[in-house]
Amino acid sequence: MVSDADRDAEEAITTLLTAERPDDGLLAEEGSEREASSGRRWVVDPLDGTTNFLYGLPAWAVSIALEDSHGTAVGVVLDPVRDELFTAVRGEGAWLGEERLAVSACESLDTALIATGFAYEAEQRGIQAEVLLRILPRLRDIRRAGSAALDLCSVAAGRVDGYYERGGQPWDWAAGTLIVTEAAGVTRDLPGEPLGLVATGAAIIDELEALVA
Repeated sequence: MVSDADRDAEEAITTLLTAERPDDGLLAEEGSEREASSGRRWVVDPLDGTTNFLYGLPAWAVSIALEDSHGTAVGVVLDPVRDELFTAVRGEGAWLGEERLAVSACESLDTALIATGFAYEAEQRGIQAEVLLRILPRLRDIRRAGSAALDLCSVAAGRVDGYYERGGQPWDWAAGTLIVTEAAGVTRDLPGEPLGLVATGAAIIDELEALVA
């Protein structure tokens, strides 16, 4: 689903970036795209969690990342409902406002609270349900908030112990993955199709990756 808010937010963000950084590239969820002459690219999700937004559920965010030749350099996720701003700069840590973030110290999947998301396509959702049946007995519990960007920020803040999902797009994960790694977490691509991601603290990344891959 796409709302007027998605389109309006993307227009506002891309207009500002074009004015301030005209040589940078751009990739945004609702179709805005341009090539870079600077070696940098902005990756924008103007409203991550559109279904929540349309249903009046308070879990949606704006996600913006800046990429360069070395990977993601800056990540910003704004949760307007809770007035929380998550930020990270490569090599400088991850922050929630003035508070420095760190992933949880969870050392076992048995005590891990894991976030995930589900695809829109019925066939892929069926596969994800089969995975869920396999892994749920191995975990403390599962949380499904409906915003990948906020899920990753929750990992960085230690609010959940990990996150996994298949079927995301670059704009879903670009900012959040940097925020996790700058909070001393680990992110890994899941092999196979569709594209997948897993993010946790270092102690349980291998075990969770093997369980969901």
